[in-house]
Amino acid sequence: MEMNDYKAILEGLLFVVGDEGITLKQIENILEVPEEKAKHLIKELKYDCEQNSRGMVIMQSKDVLHMTTKPEHSAYYQRLLATPRSTKLSQAALETLAIIAYKQPITRAEIEDIRGVKSDRPVQTLLSRELIEEVGRKEGIGRPILFATTKEFLTYFGLTSLEELPPLPENVDEEIEEDGDLFFERFQEQMGNDGAS
Repeated sequence: MEMNDYKAILEGLLFVVGDEGITLKQIENILEVPEEKAKHLIKELKYDCEQNSRGMVIMQSKDVLHMTTKPEHSAYYQRLLATPRSTKLSQAALETLAIIAYKQPITRAEIEDIRGVKSDRPVQTLLSRELIEEVGRKEGIGRPILFATTKEFLTYFGLTSLEELPPLPENVDEEIEEDGDLFFERFQEQMGNDGAS
């Protein structure tokens, strides 16, 4: 495999891991390369990202690498956050929101168990759009954060209370396991993905 292929994979890995980041050891194991090559790939990708034509940079905090936006572009991101939120939710965000709406309060790990994939980004999207909020911590190891829907969630979908949510089929857990996409499509149809915009 060529250097550019490795760099492209590394960039994708940094995107996928999101806020959790990735360690040098993980990069070595996933790419099946020695430590020196992994370090060289990181250095090359950092250099590529530092060019003016790129919008992302690689940050290192202790042993963990993260991909983040360039600080000098922050004014534009603020404008984006200030714009009316009339855009549709992504499929991942909608799936995550449906799970939270019906299973709240729920932890990120429990959401990920149901979805079968990492849910950091969808949860962050829903938090930033104020459709969900942190409502406490679950008792037990690590005391994970519990999430629930907000008043904005009700407004977004034109509901006055959670009792107005469409009823779940009796075999919903089997349905999600067998064909999650079909369940979430039905949720989307029932709720309307445009919300109250």
